Amino acid sequence: MGKEPTGSEKIKPDEEGSAATGKVAAPLTSPETDAERSIDASKLVDRFAMWAGAAGLIPVPIVDLAAIGGLQLQMLRRISEIYGVPFSANLGKSIIASLAGSMIPLTSGISAASAIKAIPFFGTAVSTLTLPALSAGATYAIGKVFIQHFASGGTLLDLNAPDYREFIKAQKEIFSLRSTAPKPTAAQSPEPSDKATATDG
Repeated sequence: MGKEPTGSEKIKPDEEGSAATGKVAAPLTSPETDAERSIDASKLVDRFAMWAGAAGLIPVPIVDLAAIGGLQLQMLRRISEIYGVPFSANLGKSIIASLAGSMIPLTSGISAASAIKAIPFFGTAVSTLTLPALSAGATYAIGKVFIQHFASGGTLLDLNAPDYREFIKAQKEIFSLRSTAPKPTAAQSPEPSDKATATDG
């Protein structure tokens, strides 16, 4: 009668494959393709741009800018996760500031629109009309820079903001066109064509 294997002699299931065949098991979820990552990251940027626009409505100067900056940093964290890029909050803040600096006069307009809120009534009204669009546009452009950089194999360590000056300009124009484009209306069903019905009377 054969002796039952004990201790290390027992065959244990392999977490990465089958002990009997030695084959490696397929992962539970397949890794995203480049196209899927791009789609996910772009949707993420759209959401954060919208939230940054909402943060621009905060009526308190400086607090609104802090909220917008916090959203941009969180956006960078999420994009880094999508592309598997190591994230650093301190480095991320520095890069976002550098990218914002390359967007002058847009960022100057954001700061001015925030500061003008200190003027009662008039300042709040003017800022409400300008800051949401400016902050949303800046956030959108910054997010697109990170998508472009990470998709090409870059990391936070080798991102040089001046290299993306023209890219940022193009993304700002794209966002402006999207923002000013007429909203789609409900599709109207085509009118039935008149069919000639000839009848002999």
